[in-house]
Amino acid sequence: MTTTATDKSKSETPADTGRKPASTTKSELHSDQGTTTIADIVVQKVAGLAARNVRGVHDLGGGTARAFGAIRDRIPGASASVGQGVSVEVGETQAAVDLEIVVEYGVAIAELARSIRRSVIAAIEQMTGLEVVEVNINVNDVYIPEDDDTSSAATRVQ
Repeated sequence: MTTTATDKSKSETPADTGRKPASTTKSELHSDQGTTTIADIVVQKVAGLAARNVRGVHDLGGGTARAFGAIRDRIPGASASVGQGVSVEVGETQAAVDLEIVVEYGVAIAELARSIRRSVIAAIEQMTGLEVVEVNINVNDVYIPEDDDTSSAATRVQ
């Protein structure tokens, strides 16, 4: 017996198709009492903090963003940008995150990326109730401790 496409779609359950049933797709952010909207900056900060807390992440952001961050840190009263190196797209029920990171030398980058994804997804979903559909990670530099060590140059020349 063969089944047509319409018969097949009727017989498939949500578990078979990988989709959630319509009754459970209602978000925690929407209820009979009202709607909660999460701003992009909120998700950006949550993702930034979660990523920074993963061991092996030295910093977030590209070279230019980090340079501006270093200048900002020298200004009295200026606060560091928690969302530096993080861009997000936030919909009504879902969010997507892009991260630019600097890893510490010697860290396994693939394992670090998995840890970052787990941390960011857990933090965003727990705090906001949004479903995280993707976390893209761009490793744009490796931090080597000797790069910041300027004392060797100072002792070499007198």
